[in-house]
Amino acid sequence: MIPAPGAGSESIKKKRKRKRPANRGPQTSPSKATNVTKPAIKRVYAKRVDEVSAGGLVIDSTGTMGLLIGRIDQKDSSRTKLLWSLPKGHIEAGETPEQAAVREVSEETGITSAISRSLGVIDFWFMAGGKRIHKTVHHFLFSEVGGELTPQVSEVDEVSWFPLSEIIDHLAYPDEKKLIARSGELKV
Repeated sequence: MIPAPGAGSESIKKKRKRKRPANRGPQTSPSKATNVTKPAIKRVYAKRVDEVSAGGLVIDSTGTMGLLIGRIDQKDSSRTKLLWSLPKGHIEAGETPEQAAVREVSEETGITSAISRSLGVIDFWFMAGGKRIHKTVHHFLFSEVGGELTPQVSEVDEVSWFPLSEIIDHLAYPDEKKLIARSGELKV
C-alpha cells in the first residue's frame, strides 16, 4: 500500500531545515562548539529623579510688563548669551505649590508678589549629573506687590521687565512659550 502524499511517511517527507531567527548568531554543531563563554552585557541605566517646582510670570504694577530671569547659556563659548525664563524653584517640605511659587519668585528676583491665577503645569525630562530627571513645574500669574529688582546671586545672572507683548519672544524654552501663548490675556 502506498500512503497518500503528505500522510506522514518519513521516507517521503522532505527534511525541512529550520530557519533561525535573524537576531541569533550562526548555528554551530556540537563538534565545533568551544567552551568559551562570553561575558553578559550589563546595562547601566541613569537613575530617575522626580522634581517638583513652582513659579510663574509676575506682571508689574502698571499691568504692561512681565518679569523674567536670565541665566548664561552654558553651551555658549562666549558666555554672553542669556537664556530668559520664568522664575521658579523647588517646592520645600511642607509647602504648597502656591507658597513655593511666591517664595521662589521673591528669592530669584527680589520682587514680592501675589498670585492672581494658575497658568497650568508643565512637565519635561532632562539629563543632569548622570541622572534622568522628570521635572513638574506649577506656573502661576502674579501681580507685583513690592520689592527691588535684584537677581539671586547664586542662581540668576540677570532679571528684567519686558513688555507683555514681547514675553513669548524672549522666553528660551518652548514649553514656557506654549504655556504663556495659551494663557490668554495676561491681566491681573
